[in-house]
Amino acid sequence: MTQFFTEEHSAETVNARMGDNVNPRLKQVMASLVRHVHAFIKDVHLTQDEWDLAIDFFTRTGQICSEERQEYILLSDVLGISMLVDAINNRRPVGATENTVFGPFHVAGAPIRQMGENICLDGKGEACLFEGRVIDLHGNPIEGAHVDVWSDNADGFYDVQQPGIQPKWNNRGIFVTGKDGKYCFVGIKPVSYPIPDDGPVGKMLGHLGRHPYRPAHMHFLVTAPGFQKLVTHTFVGDDHYVTSDAVFGVKRTLVAPFEKIEGGETDWHSPFDFVLTPIADVLRMLTPSGQTELKEKKTQCRC
Repeated sequence: MTQFFTEEHSAETVNARMGDNVNPRLKQVMASLVRHVHAFIKDVHLTQDEWDLAIDFFTRTGQICSEERQEYILLSDVLGISMLVDAINNRRPVGATENTVFGPFHVAGAPIRQMGENICLDGKGEACLFEGRVIDLHGNPIEGAHVDVWSDNADGFYDVQQPGIQPKWNNRGIFVTGKDGKYCFVGIKPVSYPIPDDGPVGKMLGHLGRHPYRPAHMHFLVTAPGFQKLVTHTFVGDDHYVTSDAVFGVKRTLVAPFEKIEGGETDWHSPFDFVLTPIADVLRMLTPSGQTELKEKKTQCRC
């Protein structure tokens, strides 16, 4: 049945050609990929012209990639693949702060700043006080947590996109929590901005009737000894694109309050607590019994 290619048994024929000493995980992944791709082609009755167009799309996507630009990551983002992989690999107990995509604009080595310090160095935008606590699942404060933050400026660009225009480390900084687990800093109320849409992925979005915009958000990377790393954003709830993020990064629990302040030192106030997951809990959740427990808790939560 699998010695010669037929339309009916195409996937089985291809998978039968794999050798006997193939890495088991590689074999599992590639066999599943072949089955799903062949099933997709049969489902839509893909034409030769359509397949030629797909080959051309992937070729152009590769050709535009460089040290500064990765169009394939952009493709993964806009198809929701990046968020799905992130969700599968960052399952957490109910009550823990949810992960979202890392994004391409984090820079390692940002300066450690004093609590309450202003990270906006270009003087643009509406000032916003960000504050809250880093706590565990039981509400206990976590001391020594590093809260690494970054955002775009009021024009919608990160400092690394505008070297020589924006000050270095503009809208970036790391804050270390004390015994009370509190963090506090002044930034700006972030603004929405478009992902790069001048390449093949942008043209694809246009053909699909989709916009390239990300809703306004502040990035957070929160780490603490003994706890799972948290990569997340907080989103401005009234942003026009909050329900149509081009890369599907918004989760309901990450829409943060942005409260207008009249006559205060800042224009806005955004309180948000980050709840970290102990590494021991993460390891337990990787077991079959832990997965069952997690599903039961989420079902109870929906009720």
